[in-house]
Amino acid sequence: MKIFLASPLPEAVIARLRHDHDVVAGFADPDRWAELLEDREVVVIRSGVTLSDQDMQMALKLQLVVRAGSGFDNIDLPYCSERGIRVVRIPGPSSQAVAEFTIGLIIALSRRICEADAAVRAGHWPKHQLQGRLLAGKVLGVVGAGHIGKRVGELGALLGMRVLGCVDRNAVEPRPVLAAKGITLTDFNTVVQESDVLTIHTPLNDRTHSLINGEVIRRTKRGALLINTSRGGVVDQRAVESALRDGQLGGAALDVHEHEGEGVRSPLVDYPNVILTPHIGGMATESQNLIGERAAQLIRAHSEGRLDDEASDEELLV
Repeated sequence: MKIFLASPLPEAVIARLRHDHDVVAGFADPDRWAELLEDREVVVIRSGVTLSDQDMQMALKLQLVVRAGSGFDNIDLPYCSERGIRVVRIPGPSSQAVAEFTIGLIIALSRRICEADAAVRAGHWPKHQLQGRLLAGKVLGVVGAGHIGKRVGELGALLGMRVLGCVDRNAVEPRPVLAAKGITLTDFNTVVQESDVLTIHTPLNDRTHSLINGEVIRRTKRGALLINTSRGGVVDQRAVESALRDGQLGGAALDVHEHEGEGVRSPLVDYPNVILTPHIGGMATESQNLIGERAAQLIRAHSEGRLDDEASDEELLV
């Protein structure tokens, strides 16, 4: 197969792909995409890069797009469907990494760890001014109790939190599965109103864009904490800033942002009760290795004509 890597994969995986296939690293030379895509049959893409219909029109022989991760808002799925290009994603390996990272953000925000670190680095020792909050006994609200959100809720329950979750209206409500993990399934409004910590785990689409907006944030408990490790466009950052300014939100931790990339500066940088990270929720070495291995497996299955047998329903998008 002729493969175009729009994003990097672990070096060992790239070496294996190059042993079996013709591979070009488009991520290393973005100015040559038009030239490099022309004869490619497979594109591998991660977050932070968009694969538009214009890009795919350059790839006249394109058969398969592999999304090395969970979200697929950066791929023009209708165009792929119209042209008969198969699309698969790899959501499983990153779930544990994002879930652990989310819990880490919740603990860091609740206990003001970043503020404490900055103070000590500056030569200060404000021990008695940095009281935090216990998580045990608090309500954790999971907006999007799917693959990742379910694991976050399970970990929150292990910390002694009361966990409420909601799912997309089109999803089959897995009440017994969630209940077994300590998560009570309820509606979106209840999750928003009752949570001490509200964590977001929905995909970005037309229904979820700015889902967490000013009107929704005004319905949260005063002083609630907001965590977003899903997609930046799901949360209205202007509304978050306003809520932080007037105390409606007690803090926020954002791993994803409306605008991302080198040189972008968040409008929330001056808030000490805000943690900002560069979309690294899934960037655990073990998870990334598993994602790379799975990408290679799916490419091989496609080359052998057995993609439908190899890919799970959760992986196969088009």
